Amino acid sequence: MNILNIVSSPRGDQSFSIKLADAIIGKLLEDTPGSTVTTRDLATNPFPHLEAAKLQSLFTPAPDRTPEQQLAAKHSDDAIAEVQAADIIVIGAPLYNFGIPSVLKAWIDHICRAGITFKYVNGQPQGLVTGKKVYIAMASGGIYSEGPAASNDFVAPYLQAVLSFIGLTDVTVVRVEGVSIPGLQDTALAKALATLQPELADEAI
Repeated sequence: MNILNIVSSPRGDQSFSIKLADAIIGKLLEDTPGSTVTTRDLATNPFPHLEAAKLQSLFTPAPDRTPEQQLAAKHSDDAIAEVQAADIIVIGAPLYNFGIPSVLKAWIDHICRAGITFKYVNGQPQGLVTGKKVYIAMASGGIYSEGPAASNDFVAPYLQAVLSFIGLTDVTVVRVEGVSIPGLQDTALAKALATLQPELADEAI
């Protein structure tokens, strides 16, 4: 099994999204020995944000691209190739100002390609990346799964929507939350892992 690990937090060992993603991957490796893990660290090696030249390269047929356009398109080609090669994708997603880090958004912009990861049939979108499992390892300082702040969570809903758009519909969101709240922060990660165990057990079956 090929596991793709997407890291978007710059906090390294202090990051709860990284800790949670590593725990998910660790359990997957226990259940499926011999699996391989490819880590794409967007914090240390980010994809460039899309601008005019890069957008033009993506909409230019490959044989007609200039050398500069070929280089610009390669970022997207590489990102898509990693997604297509994966059986399971683990996305570390900290909540920053109610949304995802910009480096994660840039990666998403590179993997959403008309005619490659999605197309339109009779005016309706059809995802072309199918048959894969996705885990979103989401971390937040507050509580966003329920309560008054739930409406401010634009991480899980957005990622589920955009991943579904390209065909990734089997998505599980695992939350480590309250990591900035005294009385909750010390047990937040353990609580997240406890909710994860039944899901991973079913996946192994």
